[in-house]
Amino acid sequence: MRYSARSSALAAGVAVASLVLAGCGGGGGAAKGAAATLDIATLTSARSLDPADAIGSALPYFQAVYDTLIQRAPDGAYRPMLATEWAYDKNRTRLSLTLRQGVKFSDGTVFDAHAVKANMEHFKKGGGGAAKHLDTLRGVTVEDATHVTLELTAPDPAMLFHLSDAAGLMASPAKLADGSLKTTPVGTGPYTLDKARTAVGNKYVFERKRDYWGQALPYKTLTISVFDNETAVVNGLKTGQIDSAVLQDANQQAALESDTRLKKEAYTFDFQGLLLFDRAGVHTPALREAKVRQALNHALDRKTMLAQIRQGRGESTDQVYGPETKGYDKALDTYYAHDPAKARQLLAQAGYAKGFTLKLPRISAIVGDALASSIQADLEAVGVTVVWDQLDGGSALQKVFRERAYSAMVMNIGQSPNDWVTTQELVAPGTFNMFGSTDPTVQSLLPQVRTGSDQQAADAARALNKHLVEEGWFVPFYRMTYQLVSSADVKALRQSGMAVPSIYNYSPAAS
Repeated sequence: MRYSARSSALAAGVAVASLVLAGCGGGGGAAKGAAATLDIATLTSARSLDPADAIGSALPYFQAVYDTLIQRAPDGAYRPMLATEWAYDKNRTRLSLTLRQGVKFSDGTVFDAHAVKANMEHFKKGGGGAAKHLDTLRGVTVEDATHVTLELTAPDPAMLFHLSDAAGLMASPAKLADGSLKTTPVGTGPYTLDKARTAVGNKYVFERKRDYWGQALPYKTLTISVFDNETAVVNGLKTGQIDSAVLQDANQQAALESDTRLKKEAYTFDFQGLLLFDRAGVHTPALREAKVRQALNHALDRKTMLAQIRQGRGESTDQVYGPETKGYDKALDTYYAHDPAKARQLLAQAGYAKGFTLKLPRISAIVGDALASSIQADLEAVGVTVVWDQLDGGSALQKVFRERAYSAMVMNIGQSPNDWVTTQELVAPGTFNMFGSTDPTVQSLLPQVRTGSDQQAADAARALNKHLVEEGWFVPFYRMTYQLVSSADVKALRQSGMAVPSIYNYSPAAS
């Protein structure tokens, strides 16, 4: 199983398209000229620019200054970046990478196999939110300056995805240990951080490298502006202070409907739903029963929730696997009808005719008043009493994921195009399966999703998805429609596997 820049016609086509895109003039259209700035708005800040702290929602900050080993095209195809070829052995536990020659970090350090080894060890041990993506990495063997082998404890169908994401970011090995990368990133990427014009947590300014090893990106200056609400983002788009942004809030999307000067593209990425952690009944014994979990699914009126809370901007669903995965089954989107009588019947059959109490943490940024009231009313209508605990983001992280103090939580979760990413995140023991829930069917199918042939893995993923829905492992509400908005003179492409575009996905509209 080998990938190379020479042997993949598909990747070559994508790469040519990319070069055409990136090779357009150095500005944001005729009005902006060659020295143009691209100003992207976001609600996500990057308090640290050390690759070990990188997570998907903040990836554009890191892409500006660090290249990844593999690049992921807008449609999800993999193509060469710092690695020009890659191949697995027959057991898929050894991944060999051929590295690009003649590349240097911005401090003059040479990019080579030793740099790859140092970076991957740094990322794996760094304790960041994405460090778990290298859990299967046993070690990195340096074969010579331009060849490394990743030794895996088991096949990892998501490894190439991760190497095109946070785990594949490469920083100068000379800076990994001293902590300076948090504020002074040193990579091989297309930009460098302009610290004098950057205000951490507010505005980040990147200047295009003159000696970048690859094709120069079309904008001389990249600015990422951080906002604390989408109303301000919309105002910035309307006044032309912002060139592009992704809007999540349905009200803010509606506020731009009549503005014909802005280009808008709707798409889904996150699903919102109730993640049930406590299927073993540690805190809430009722959740041990599949019939209780099924009752919760029947109790929620997803169509009304979507219409009233999201103004219909989304797609109701009963599954956690997204439409780009092989495990996705459209029929499972409507598996559970809204049926309070059925919910009460299932609760009675499970021994909870009088209901039970479900305590849930609430972060206002995720669970607004309307959503909280809707969930509470629908569940109380079948006898389940919801008690909300108001938390801020920091205390939620501590109480939910470290102390494991709650049985469930309403969350927004990105739907990866990779089946194993979804399986690893939500089904395998870990952050979102903190109590290690499993059953014989899950135990049988997980290894097949992980180690089977493409067809075997796809079949197993579909079977696993169906089983999870039938057993009520989760209570999804809907996939939320996001909106990629850009000014008339900017062309922006959405990115497979990310909620926001990669920095490579922007170009002057005239090109």
